[in-house]
Amino acid sequence: MMNQGVPRQRFYSFVKKHGIGLPYACKGISLVTDSPVEDTNLTCSGLITIVPDLSTKCRIPWAKQQEMVFADMCTKSGEAWTIVQEKVMTAGFEVEFYLLESVIKNDKEEFESSDKWRKCHTTAFDMASPILEEMLTYLQSLNISIDYLHKEAGKGQFEIGLEYTNCFGAADRLIYTREVIRTVGRKYGYHPTFLPKYSLDEYGCGSSVHISLSKNGINVFKESDGSSQYGISKIGEAFMSGVLDHLPSVLAFIAPHPTSYECLYSKEWNGRFVTWHKENTYAKISTCTLPGAVVVSHFVCPAFDACTNPYLGLASIMTAGIDGLWKKLSLPAPVDRETRDVNQEDYRRLPDCLTDSLNALEEDTLFNDMMGENLVVCLKAIRKAEIDHYCEDEEPYKDLIYKF
Repeated sequence: MMNQGVPRQRFYSFVKKHGIGLPYACKGISLVTDSPVEDTNLTCSGLITIVPDLSTKCRIPWAKQQEMVFADMCTKSGEAWTIVQEKVMTAGFEVEFYLLESVIKNDKEEFESSDKWRKCHTTAFDMASPILEEMLTYLQSLNISIDYLHKEAGKGQFEIGLEYTNCFGAADRLIYTREVIRTVGRKYGYHPTFLPKYSLDEYGCGSSVHISLSKNGINVFKESDGSSQYGISKIGEAFMSGVLDHLPSVLAFIAPHPTSYECLYSKEWNGRFVTWHKENTYAKISTCTLPGAVVVSHFVCPAFDACTNPYLGLASIMTAGIDGLWKKLSLPAPVDRETRDVNQEDYRRLPDCLTDSLNALEEDTLFNDMMGENLVVCLKAIRKAEIDHYCEDEEPYKDLIYKF
């Protein structure tokens, strides 16, 4: 996450209203370079302005003399650099993370699991409870509500479920939550990581996003009159159909790094096809019902991970869903068995790697039209540069644990 510090007096006397100027080039910087990537069409000429979104301003609970605020990226005229409206999509994230111990072996830093237990084990939860309680206290001070927290399947892995809110408000909460996890974890001597696959021998980490639609505070994704065979409203079905139809391209936004695909298909039951399921944790798109309910309340997209810019990721899902609404798409029948058992000839295959996702995005003109050609060109150039860097050899992968 990029940040810039501003003295308090300067912020309230000037920056609060007028923002800060940044060169266009800053949006063309990848994980591996401090200059704009070739083919992003971005140079050091020209400025964008980041203007504080005061609705996101909060006092940092572990450094109370400081405040943090998110900013909107605008042109000098005050218009949004790339316009994607929020519409009526609501979202909630699952935040998976590892608490790792740093050890020195042969004069090199390595990371080991902080516990030896698997999912929902009480001993691991008890041992980590002081850390988790402090995380919860900080989140509450930031007005971030959580639905649950538990020990996950990996050794030293935990998960926090964030409450639903408006689409981009959910992205704000996701970023703040990761900052809290990093800060508290480090305080207790651990190295927190959200990396999709920090070890090939361990379970991956995702940021599964739960998506619904609302109007005037009412869930309009679920069906209300018993007319749907899937328990989804016509609006909800069209929206989800659009996401499913464009999923190969959407992966370029929500699984944006070569290591994302090590997590995405790390288990044999993880679906590799453009299908949807009911109540299937490992499907790429699955509908969900609330405990004790019969009708569907929302759908979940587990492919979303911590390498993703959450705003762009949610915008890509929204864009695909809106296309489904425009076209009044209908859902195909759900797959009611593990995807490894399906007839592969009956379904489109999902991209096997980031290169395949970028090829799908290249062929899909929707995102150029809706999100802006300049943004998509920049995104593809950065992704290709990172593919070249991280696929040359294994050494660069070792630095990723410090970045995510």
